[in-house]
Amino acid sequence: MKSLSLSPAALFFMNFARKPSPKHTAHDWMDYLRDSDGLGSILATTEHLAKLKATLHLALVALEQGHLSPKIEAGWRSGAQDELFLLVGSASIGSRLQQILPSLINELAKNGLQCKAIKVRVKPSPPAWEIKPRDEAKKYEAPKGLNEIAKKSWQELLEKLPPDSGLRKAVERLLQNKSK
Repeated sequence: MKSLSLSPAALFFMNFARKPSPKHTAHDWMDYLRDSDGLGSILATTEHLAKLKATLHLALVALEQGHLSPKIEAGWRSGAQDELFLLVGSASIGSRLQQILPSLINELAKNGLQCKAIKVRVKPSPPAWEIKPRDEAKKYEAPKGLNEIAKKSWQELLEKLPPDSGLRKAVERLLQNKSK
C-alpha cells in the first residue's frame, strides 16, 4: 500500500467545501414554502384563511356590518368544510352576528363561499391582572423567630405536657431555637 503525504496547505484547503457556482443560487423562500417537503401545507392553509377573511369582509360590508370584520377570526370547524366558525372578542359582536346569520350565509354564497352553518363563539378574555416577577430586593424572607402570640401558645402547651413526654422535649427545642 502506498502512503500519500500532503503538505499542510493542501490539507487545509481539503477541509473546506468549494464555494457554490453562481448558477446555484439560494431558492426563493416562497419556492420553499410551496414545496411539498417544506411548509406547503401551512402556506396553503394560511392563503385559504386569508381568502376566507376577505370573502367574509365583503359579505359583512354588503350587510352594512363591515366595521365588525377586524374583530372576527374566521376558520372552518375541524372535520367539516361546510361549517364556518367565527371567533369574536365580545358578546355584543356575537349577538349582532347571530341576528344576521341567515343573511350572512346567503351573502357568502353570492361571493362564492358555500357553507351550511355558522357557529359564533366568544373568545375568552385575557385576565385583568398580570403576573410580574419579583424584584430581587423584595424576595420573601421567612420570619426569624416566633411572634408574641405564637410564643404564648407554645408556652401554654408546654405547661400542659407531662415532664417526661417526647412532645414536651420537642416543644422545648422549638421554643429555644425560635426564640433567637
